[in-house]
Amino acid sequence: MPEKLPTLSAATLLRTLFKRPARSAGAGPIATRYLLEQIGADEVARYRRALGFAGTRIPLTYYYLLAQRAHLATMLGAAFPFRLVGAIHVDNALRAGMQPVAGRPLELATEVRVGTPAANGAVHAVLDTRATQDGELVFACSSTYLVVRGKRSGDGPRASARAAPALAPVAGWRLSATSGRRYAALSGDWNPIHLWPWSARPMGLKAPIIHGMHTLGRACAELERAGGRPVAALGGRFRAPIELGGEAALAASLAEGRFTVASGGRVAVEGEFAFDASQPMQEAYARS
Repeated sequence: MPEKLPTLSAATLLRTLFKRPARSAGAGPIATRYLLEQIGADEVARYRRALGFAGTRIPLTYYYLLAQRAHLATMLGAAFPFRLVGAIHVDNALRAGMQPVAGRPLELATEVRVGTPAANGAVHAVLDTRATQDGELVFACSSTYLVVRGKRSGDGPRASARAAPALAPVAGWRLSATSGRRYAALSGDWNPIHLWPWSARPMGLKAPIIHGMHTLGRACAELERAGGRPVAALGGRFRAPIELGGEAALAASLAEGRFTVASGGRVAVEGEFAFDASQPMQEAYARS
């Protein structure tokens, strides 16, 4: 039987800070199963308001808040052989299934695959989560984390520069000094790098940065507004951090399903998306 899906709390943060790495990795993938009694309608409504989603559907990126609870619980287990402090979320992909029936439980099944070390020693872990209700897919989430940083070397050949895609401006927003704390209260992710300057500096940052999934969520809301339909699939690669107090600019090709979020003259997030073609165009999404 699956265990109850744990919540994120201060106690979870302490466990994250003090978890010790295991001596060696297991022989195969790590699998866990958790049960969520129901999705809280009030939590979804707060998420929609905070990120700017229109309509009444559960936003695709909201599901990451559930997946990250399963991810963190899985990585805090003894079978996961790495510390969580210093792990970097490098990419994330979400895909929607059916809209869940309110008041009914969801089962979240997660599988962790630890990759072989790269030539420079870097190690990535991929966490795949599938959430189902009565056997039907509600969402799938795949997240990649850099769990061991590789050694830097200036001797190897550099990758050739790739031309920036021709994308049209869609929206922009400014992050306040409190954006990280407000999203932490919403998501339960109280990583110190997102909170205050004094908590970010010991982690090697000059200033606190916004959560990558806040950026992806805000981009999703703006894409829905521009396209007039809900987003059914969204993948993003986190290229650079966005500091609190900075500005973010979303550009996209709605026809080709490509987007970037830039800040400070560099691309912070880039990825692909697809609208739910089964949904009719809705004026509410396109309203500014």
